[in-house]
Amino acid sequence: MSVDEERRSTRVKRLPREVRERQILDAAVRVFSQYGYHNASMDEISEVAGVSKPMIYAYLGHKEDLFAACIRREATMLMEAIAAGVTTEQAPDMQLWHGLRAFFQFVGEQKQSWRVLHRQATSQGGPFSEELLAMRSRAINLVDALLVRSATTRGEAPAKSTEALAAALVGASESLADWWLDHPEVSDKTVASWLMNLVWMGFGDLVTGTVWTPTPE
Repeated sequence: MSVDEERRSTRVKRLPREVRERQILDAAVRVFSQYGYHNASMDEISEVAGVSKPMIYAYLGHKEDLFAACIRREATMLMEAIAAGVTTEQAPDMQLWHGLRAFFQFVGEQKQSWRVLHRQATSQGGPFSEELLAMRSRAINLVDALLVRSATTRGEAPAKSTEALAAALVGASESLADWWLDHPEVSDKTVASWLMNLVWMGFGDLVTGTVWTPTPE
C-alpha cells in the first residue's frame, strides 16, 4: 500500500474518540516541537495525523486550543512519570534522587514533549502561561512536601522557606533540562547527579533553618 493509500485508509477508519484525540495530539506535539507555535500549520498537523482539518477542529478546536491541549497532556505525563518514580517509603534524599532521575529520563525519552512544554510554551506566554504555571505549581508542591518530610524525619521543624527552595529546585531542573537538550552526550543519570549534589548538599541544612551568614565587615 502506498503512503497516499495508507493515509486515505487512516482518514476514513472510524476510531474511538480517545484514540483519535491521542493521534491528533501526537501529531501536534511533533509539529509544534519541530516548527514552533507560530510556524506550525494546521495543514501540516492534519497531514501528520492523517485526519482532516475539520476533524481536528471538531475534536480539539483551533490552533490555540490544540496547543493548550498539548501543554496539558504533556505536563500531565511528566508529573505522572515523576510521581511514579518516587515512593514515600524511601528516605527523603532517595525520594528526591528518584524524582530527578524520573524527570530527566522523561526529558531524554520525550524530547519533543519537553520542547513543547518548555521552549515553545515559555516563549509564547500569553494564554498559555496559566497551563505552565499550573504545571510548575504541582511540581513545587511535590518538592515542598518532600523537603518538609525530610526535616520532620530528622526530628526537626521545617524552615518556612521550603516552598521557596522547592521553587528554586524546579526552576533549576527546567534550566538544566533545557541545557541538556543541546548536550545529548551527557547521560540522564549524570545530569541528575549534578543537580542532586548541587541542591541536596545545601538543602540538607536549609530545610531545617540552618543558614550561612556573611562575616561582619
